[in-house]
Amino acid sequence: MNKIIILITGLLASFCFGFAARSIIVKPINSNTINMKKVTGIGGIFFKCKDPKAVNEWYKTHLGFDTSPYGTSFEWRDMEDSTKKGLTQWNPFAETTKYFEPSTKEFMINYRVENLEALVEQLKHEGVTIVDKIEDSEYGKFVHIMDIEGNKIELWEPK
Repeated sequence: MNKIIILITGLLASFCFGFAARSIIVKPINSNTINMKKVTGIGGIFFKCKDPKAVNEWYKTHLGFDTSPYGTSFEWRDMEDSTKKGLTQWNPFAETTKYFEPSTKEFMINYRVENLEALVEQLKHEGVTIVDKIEDSEYGKFVHIMDIEGNKIELWEPK
């Protein structure tokens, strides 16, 4: 009987010690990171083509796109607050563009995000390749990252 009590006491002590050690050693997860929105939507679709001007004209003629030399912008309203407008950009690039580098792919997707600085810090911590520094422009903040297959991704926090 004493052996059983000693065994149970030992197991209970081991469990409690393990739980206490885990609480001390394991870094707690930042609750802001868990709740942080990452991507909130698609900000744009960019792709390479032989003749961007001809592609713009084709989409204008056959699909009714309101194109400019920079493609077209699709305007939409926020689902939660219909007073907020958003844009999704569609843009053909010359096949010789360097803008997609270091990716060798024919396309690049722009994702809308909230709090770009915090997201970049989190991505760095997770080992994601950050291609450049955050750029602040009249359209908002931009940065480029690479996914695991070598696709360059543009992250955009609109103003």
